[in-house]
Amino acid sequence: MPSPKSSIKLPKPVKNAKPAKKGLKTAKKLLKPEQVVLSWDAPGLVAGVDEAGRGPLAGPVVAAAVILDDLNPIKGLADSKTLTAARREKLYDEIRAKALCSSVAEASVAEIDELNILQATMLAMRRAVKGLRLKPVKVLVDGNRIPQLDVLAEAIVKGDSKVQAISAASILAKVTRDRWCAELHDKFPQYGFDQHKGYGTAQHLAALNEFGACPEHRRTFAPVTAVLDR
Repeated sequence: MPSPKSSIKLPKPVKNAKPAKKGLKTAKKLLKPEQVVLSWDAPGLVAGVDEAGRGPLAGPVVAAAVILDDLNPIKGLADSKTLTAARREKLYDEIRAKALCSSVAEASVAEIDELNILQATMLAMRRAVKGLRLKPVKVLVDGNRIPQLDVLAEAIVKGDSKVQAISAASILAKVTRDRWCAELHDKFPQYGFDQHKGYGTAQHLAALNEFGACPEHRRTFAPVTAVLDR
């Protein structure tokens, strides 16, 4: 019988992972310098990580981490953007019920404006992974950048359509943020957050020009900055 070491592949550089560049000095205090992480195939729990809300003009960026249970599969997992809202809601409940563990975290509007959206996204992802009840041996992150973690990590471009754990994370993050937008709509119905979810649509930009920015708008995003400067 081969020794345990013989089943482990030698480390190979992660081609798609790029170190996230530093923004402001404050980011350096919160986040250690990103670095490319070497990974190898090894037995153990694997977590998928994804985010929602990098592009909108308002609200937090939300990240989720999910460790699925191979003995309790979930049918229909896919990139959250390809699913209907009703389907996402149903899968959200199923993921919460069937996954070995899951965690949802965010970086606030204040953190986005202070750090920049990339570093805030990395921060939200770190919080999501640290919030898992079980510690994975490896983390698979959607995209081409990885946050600084104390476990092995690999970036996978379009991972939300390739890896079920990442698909599950994308659904949790998307549903959480959409629910937040619905609550924000109740407070500020004039902006239509329930429809555009904070993205810079014509409707949203028109409301910005007419009513100005609300407390949840990202001050460092150009369309909001322009309204504030005016």
